[in-house]
Amino acid sequence: MYRFVLTRQWLGLHLLALVLIPSMIQLGFWQFHRHEHRVAQNELIAQNLTAKPAPMTELTSPGHEVPRADFWRAVTATGTYDTAHEVVVRMRTSNGDKVGFQVVTPLVLGDGRVVLVNRGWVPGGGDPTAFPPVPAAPPGEVTVTGRLKADEVNGDGGIRDRKGLPDRQVMLINSGQQAKYLGKPVLGGYLELTAPVPPGGSPEPVAEPDHDSIGPHMAYAVQWWLFTAAVPVGWVILVRREKRDREEAAAKAAAAQGAEAEPATA
Repeated sequence: MYRFVLTRQWLGLHLLALVLIPSMIQLGFWQFHRHEHRVAQNELIAQNLTAKPAPMTELTSPGHEVPRADFWRAVTATGTYDTAHEVVVRMRTSNGDKVGFQVVTPLVLGDGRVVLVNRGWVPGGGDPTAFPPVPAAPPGEVTVTGRLKADEVNGDGGIRDRKGLPDRQVMLINSGQQAKYLGKPVLGGYLELTAPVPPGGSPEPVAEPDHDSIGPHMAYAVQWWLFTAAVPVGWVILVRREKRDREEAAAKAAAAQGAEAEPATA
């Protein structure tokens, strides 16, 4: 009755089902792990943003790679801005998704070491090769508060470093690169400024990272697992339909043969 499932066509269907089931299970777990990663990241961001600000010098040093556990950690630094060596970072978007620059100004600490401070976003001028108009950093000694970020490296977020850029323009915020440019020891990572807020809101401070939404990954995981369950159900439906169609065809053939045999018997 079910011998048709051993035909070449049906064997190919069996093989397809055997490939799809583990593949979709794996895709479901991949999305589930992405969901877990997003939840853990949200918890880390919320914890570090609300932590009591710590001196940046306690969390990093020249050549130090900021660990993930310290990402977005609230930090402070006291020093004097070195506006002569200020740079702008190309191809950065504002909180309203406008393309422009981020302003990175070295903050020279009392011991001569340097903290890179991302003061925020400014629009570009008419000439993309020229240094854009940038509001002046506060003079004299200042204390700043911000979020500790890791050095950006080539490929982060799809950003590729480039050579031959216009003077004082960079693609990445990287303490190693800036240490070579400044000729001074630069603390690893950088400070994303949150206070004091610049007068007039320019440069525009970088928005706080999203740590509320969890994304669609859990829904995608459930969808993949539902697709997995649908494969054997679909297989059973197809087998039964094929069996029914074959039985109906056999019955019709038998009836046709009987109709042809009746006149001969008479």
